[in-house]
Amino acid sequence: MVKIVDVNDKNIDEQELFCKKTKKKFPGYQNKVKWMKERFKEGLKYKVLYVKEGNKETSRGMIEYIPGEYNWRGIKADGWMVIHCLWVVGKHKKKGYGSQLIEYALKDAKEAGLHGVVGMTADKGGWLPKKTLYEKSGFELVDEMQPYFGLYGKRFSDEAPKPAFHPISKEKLKKYHSGVTIFYSDQCPYVVDLVNEIRDLPKTDKLNLVKFESCIEAQENGIYPYGTYCVICNGKRTLYQHTLRKQIEVVLNK
Repeated sequence: MVKIVDVNDKNIDEQELFCKKTKKKFPGYQNKVKWMKERFKEGLKYKVLYVKEGNKETSRGMIEYIPGEYNWRGIKADGWMVIHCLWVVGKHKKKGYGSQLIEYALKDAKEAGLHGVVGMTADKGGWLPKKTLYEKSGFELVDEMQPYFGLYGKRFSDEAPKPAFHPISKEKLKKYHSGVTIFYSDQCPYVVDLVNEIRDLPKTDKLNLVKFESCIEAQENGIYPYGTYCVICNGKRTLYQHTLRKQIEVVLNK
């Protein structure tokens, strides 16, 4: 049995978010709930995939999307629906559940009179889906950015303007040539808890934490396309891959 539950402003305090669901008392989860309550006012949609395992229903996937004007990625997509996150995990992959979740985004985008739906992909590491998932649903490549990011969109009309990545600023990157700089936001509960762990490290001028408080800051950051999380170690971006505390300590102790 499969069930997809819409988490919204009326039931979010009773429903379970997919990410960090076993650590609901941690700041990352709590901050995510507060963040979502504000985003619901902007049209955020969050749906959780439940499956039957034995005698128990448990969450094994999710999708989060929002109108492009309010997206928290480095994407120019006014008039589009932007998928922030799309996950199906474990043995439930490759069963069509990801495509089912995408269909909800397409349906809501059509009902809202938007141009279409757009989502980011990555060929390596991190949390973004591979391009094949979007291609199965009829999405096409509309933009790409090094080293491995793709932007895939499905237009409802041939006249619809194409979304695109916001450009990266080489001049801005030069400011972070030494030490560790972490850009983050409450959109992702995992990185909030990571940042809180790092705050416990001995104070040093080599560590700089930058929190994005608005979607515009995330969209136009000029540093990286993922928009809501990035680590720069001595001028080298790890982009959106999850960096562990011990890896940060290594750089700070050099």
